[in-house]
Amino acid sequence: MPESNTQSLERIELLAPLRPEERAVLARQCAWRRYRPDEQIIDHLSDTRDVCFVVDGRVRVVMYSASGREITFDDVDAGGFIGELSAIDEKPRSASVIAISACLVALMPPRVFREMVAGHPQVALTLMRRLAAMVRAATERIMDLSTLGANNRVHAELLRLGKPGLQDDNTAVIAPIPVHADVASRVSTTRETVARVFSDLTRSKILEKRGQNLVIKDYARLESMVEDVRGD
Repeated sequence: MPESNTQSLERIELLAPLRPEERAVLARQCAWRRYRPDEQIIDHLSDTRDVCFVVDGRVRVVMYSASGREITFDDVDAGGFIGELSAIDEKPRSASVIAISACLVALMPPRVFREMVAGHPQVALTLMRRLAAMVRAATERIMDLSTLGANNRVHAELLRLGKPGLQDDNTAVIAPIPVHADVASRVSTTRETVARVFSDLTRSKILEKRGQNLVIKDYARLESMVEDVRGD
């Protein structure tokens, strides 16, 4: 449903270099929408060009195979944004976006977005860094799919999920425990394979469930298991 134009873009990280009054002007030029969990926000190959700022909630970037299997590319939390590629190159959407939780988003017209980026060098630099990170992540994913078996792709995904929570004692906390189906969709395998790998790692005392968290008890060992295979 439409939201008031007085909604704030203050939490959006890309826009942090702007003055409050500049963000307020941009907010008035956005269309504000709320979405329910599992509701589609952006449709793959659609002709919309707006940039979607996630003001509240969490969304997921996905595509679907010919058989209907969901392939997850990324989850974007409040403060993030998606849809910049179509705003920049004016081509159809490269993926779909669905709401994981109840969401509030601000849809910025592509012309407004381009003018804002062109007029603020720090914003442009942040955007370029994001695009560079996307290329690096895609390269890493292609390498994993090309060189790793399904089990090791699950290992590699656990390393990615655990890295933000890596501690000095070589443990890493993943919160909350990842859903098997979500991991499977990220690494192109089945839920059953993910469940089996989690079970094997738990028996090997590399993984441990602690309440609502999953703990990698020996991050270096798991990393070594992946790198040994990559080196073959």
